[in-house]
Amino acid sequence: MAEKILSIFIDESGDFGTYDYHAPNYYVAIIMHEQKNNIEANIKNLNEHIYYLGYEVHAIHTGPIIRRESFYRNDIREKRKALFNALYHFTRKLDIHYICPKIRKIECRNTEQDSLKMEGKLSKAIADELKLHYSYISGFDKVIVYYDNGQMELNKILVSVFNTIFTNVEFRKIKPVDYKLSQVADLICTMELLKDKADRNDFSVSELEFFGTPRDFKKNIYKNIVKKHL
Repeated sequence: MAEKILSIFIDESGDFGTYDYHAPNYYVAIIMHEQKNNIEANIKNLNEHIYYLGYEVHAIHTGPIIRRESFYRNDIREKRKALFNALYHFTRKLDIHYICPKIRKIECRNTEQDSLKMEGKLSKAIADELKLHYSYISGFDKVIVYYDNGQMELNKILVSVFNTIFTNVEFRKIKPVDYKLSQVADLICTMELLKDKADRNDFSVSELEFFGTPRDFKKNIYKNIVKKHL
């Protein structure tokens, strides 16, 4: 019998720096894909769409697409939106699940050891979410966690938490450009962040231009993403 393997892709939104009211939360998207579900055709279609839009091979970063930053700073909104839609519909069609633990950074401020307090709260938030789905995750022969080690604090937390809860975990450092599901994790992090901003009616000008009103975003975009929540 073939080995049952669960791939887990990680991305984060936020940092371990001091509290900033513009970015009040820290998010960790945890994407789960059962390797028995082949997504090669989906990836091929996405790559063809990206090439058709005139983009070279690169890791798609959702936040900069919306804000017209970095690689996308010279691209008009219609082109950026077409690239966003390509990744969004790729994600929508996949047989995947996700969870997205988050913490409020304001709860970690004004202490002598803000970063340590944040690490503790984030460890607990991730562990609590994983324990809720222990029966599902532990049902696999092997769990492979893919992360780019972008933040060493988060990397240490992931290794500690996963190895404490599960006995069959393997970690792999990756480059997001090589894994579309890593880019999906980036997308979902941004979608969860924007959902919270929509709830606060706190969209920026660039977000309003890209998605319309917060209500439009939740009705037209987020509702299809949250269906993937485990």
